[in-house]
Amino acid sequence: MAILMIDDDVELCELMQRFLTGEGLPVECAHDGESGLELALSSTYELAIIDVMMPGKNGMDVLRELRRQSDLPVIMLTARGEDMDRIIGLELGADDYLPKPCNPRELAARIRAVLRRTEKQPTENIEPPALIHCGTLEWHPKSHLVFDNGQQLELTSTEYNILTELIRHRDEVVSKQDLSQQALGKRLGPFDRALDMHIANLRKKLTPCRNGEPVIRTMRGVGWFLIEE
Repeated sequence: MAILMIDDDVELCELMQRFLTGEGLPVECAHDGESGLELALSSTYELAIIDVMMPGKNGMDVLRELRRQSDLPVIMLTARGEDMDRIIGLELGADDYLPKPCNPRELAARIRAVLRRTEKQPTENIEPPALIHCGTLEWHPKSHLVFDNGQQLELTSTEYNILTELIRHRDEVVSKQDLSQQALGKRLGPFDRALDMHIANLRKKLTPCRNGEPVIRTMRGVGWFLIEE
């Protein structure tokens, strides 16, 4: 399977295609949002790289429509310094983002990190439990599914990794650095808000506690923990 790059900058696409293919990451390109979305929904790619700024159907439109039908891992390319693009992209379900112009070597590293944390891990002869209960949540590790009050949750791969890490350590505080390392596959930078945005998205999808508070609680300055009611 290949990586899909959706960007109207043909020269950049050719550069990234040559470099990433040489790194063992074959890339196919689309130069507009419409054709890019159609390819992204074809289930033939491991990951999509989507540029925010494209004429016609822009990157946010592509991501929004993609997330209605697919949990394909996505890295967004944003204009340098455009924090709002990054925030909106994460809110819509992007797994990571990288400002343009970007270093091809860094993009390759980001792709590998996202692929590592979204692939199904081998069991190493240790049979995972069939079902783990946590309050209203049911986690099925073998099938990579999570249910809330009997309803299957539609989670991105990153949201799934974060939630299952919190379930593993239910009623314990998971530090921001540990959660970033385990769920995102990278160290948390001083100004990196990706985890906060993914947690905010998860809170919207999970049934709140009886008192209306979210089941994912913040321990200010430390990390997050999952309430088990």
